[in-house]
Amino acid sequence: MAIPDTIAEYFGFEEHNTDLRTEVLAGLTTFLTMSYIVVVNPAILNLAIDVPGRTDAQTFQMIAVVTMISAAIATLVMAFYANRPFAQAPGLGLNAFFAFTVVLGLGVPWQTALAAVVVEGVVFIALTAVGAREFIIGLFPEPVKFAVGTGIGLFLAIIGLEAMRVVAGDAATFVSFNPVFAADPIAIISAVGLFVTFALYARGVRGSIIIGIILTTLAGYAAHAMGYRALPAEQVPDGTTLAAGSLVGSTQVTYSAAGYDITPLVGAFVQGFQNVDALAFSLIVFTFFFVDFFDTAGTLTGVAQVAGFLDEDGDLPDIDKPLMADAIGTTAGGILGTSTVTTYIESATGVEEGGRTGMTALVVALLFLASLALVPLAAAVPLYASHIALVVVAVLMLRNIADVQWDKISHAVPAGLTILVMPFTFSIAYGIAAGIISYPLVKAATGEARDVHAGQWILAGLFVFYFFVRTSGLLAGQL
Repeated sequence: MAIPDTIAEYFGFEEHNTDLRTEVLAGLTTFLTMSYIVVVNPAILNLAIDVPGRTDAQTFQMIAVVTMISAAIATLVMAFYANRPFAQAPGLGLNAFFAFTVVLGLGVPWQTALAAVVVEGVVFIALTAVGAREFIIGLFPEPVKFAVGTGIGLFLAIIGLEAMRVVAGDAATFVSFNPVFAADPIAIISAVGLFVTFALYARGVRGSIIIGIILTTLAGYAAHAMGYRALPAEQVPDGTTLAAGSLVGSTQVTYSAAGYDITPLVGAFVQGFQNVDALAFSLIVFTFFFVDFFDTAGTLTGVAQVAGFLDEDGDLPDIDKPLMADAIGTTAGGILGTSTVTTYIESATGVEEGGRTGMTALVVALLFLASLALVPLAAAVPLYASHIALVVVAVLMLRNIADVQWDKISHAVPAGLTILVMPFTFSIAYGIAAGIISYPLVKAATGEARDVHAGQWILAGLFVFYFFVRTSGLLAGQL
């Protein structure tokens, strides 16, 4: 049997109505869209992780190596065990909480923060093995499940438009159109690249998203060669905040031998268990656990909705397998020396290109491993170029809004809050929280309290407790 036939049989191409070319293209699309993490994760964690005897540049490179290895391990498990087209890597938001809140804000040693990540991962593995995570996700109200895809779409849109410099922060309105759009090469090239990508997609061109990313990247490099530069973020009008950016990819990731030596990070979590306050450590684990749990659940549900994997009740069959891949990834990441590994919403870009099996994930994993040996392809793609894909997919994900029963107020309120809160808080978990908290309350108000499962009331209560811990200063008070 030929190798392509073996691959097709193993991943079930016929069953999923796909082929090798489509899966490879989908994997490449997902990788290019999420490749920014190879630079962004080290840039964040490097502020919190101080390795004796290593320069900042060497520590940056070590974290970049660990980022790629942990992403590859987690995504390989997703490919071969779960057979799903979902990619994984250290999560944004969770890495910021690790660095800015736990280590820099609370003064917790970075080794202890890694220990919390490992404990979280081990708990996830145990809960997944006994079916507890699948049971809890099954408690999500139906309107929340069907709203997650649209909420993620809006979340992707604001992330993408911000990186493209189409939108900017505003002191009065929080977000606004970039007031210097016409003077900013990044904004202009991004907008042109976006519409070219939409045109290719509308024409039915296979690989339209990846073609759009490549064309936009080339346009940025060409503009840079002609002497154009990105408008400095500090040269915007007062009250406006513009995302940092460059017309070309990052040049920070150029490996030295010391950059490949990750031994100071691997196993550092063990030291983190020394002299820790049990209550404070538990609260940190709880926070990591809660956000990662619901971020992952939301991402799997939303991306699976795009792929057509959900059943009539809004559930993902065999969800325990991708959940286990996520749990193993988090544990491996903490052991290696990075923050929580999670499933990436950028997986939706590969799914839109037709990715339906673990072969898509395998391609992503292999590209992360290949980046270890080369000056990373990941770092060569400018952020604005990769993020036009997020806006394209965001628009396409909005069609999922039709799955919600908007004529029923007990569905409209939790679904609407899930969709609205997700982009405006920059958190999938918070959007799900809004839906889960509101669902039993609205059901009770409409006289349908008997339809609410006891577990849904408990979930709502746990979310209220989480927000209290996260925002009351209780966590800081224990340290």
